[in-house]
Amino acid sequence: MNFTESETIELKKSTSELKEAIISICAVLNKHGKGTLYFGIADDGSVTGQQIGKSTLKDISKSICDHLEPKIYPHIRVVKISGKNCIIVDFNGKDGLYSAFGRFYLRVGEEDKKLSVNEIRRLVEKNNNYAYAWGAEVSGDTVSTASAVAIKMFIQKRPQGRPHKLPL
Repeated sequence: MNFTESETIELKKSTSELKEAIISICAVLNKHGKGTLYFGIADDGSVTGQQIGKSTLKDISKSICDHLEPKIYPHIRVVKISGKNCIIVDFNGKDGLYSAFGRFYLRVGEEDKKLSVNEIRRLVEKNNNYAYAWGAEVSGDTVSTASAVAIKMFIQKRPQGRPHKLPL
């Protein structure tokens, strides 16, 4: 099996990189809403395996819950890969903008980029349908080619609380 990092897959050699792993989870959630983290696989894709003690999975879960906001509850399991124990963390979340250790990150390629204040503002506005206003996309058709019924249906489907400027 060949492992490579991507915008939704993060590889960590061991749980000694747990803090960096949580930052990656945050960055992936902010870009894609879901992803997978592997402990026991090096950045080059080689399977190194992971020592697993009594509380290893619990410690991973606790650390993710303690340092990621809003909270997520990942699926964590041990699997044998190339005869070695590895840990797979599947995670997802759609609750808005995520932070790790009080900072915000975004996945870009295989890297986790710390967000500036303006980038954070843009993501919050996007998540709240302000930056990319509902109905702002142009269809290419003219109003004269649309039926009155179609226009009324379009306006009625807008998110609640969003004003319309066309008379009904």
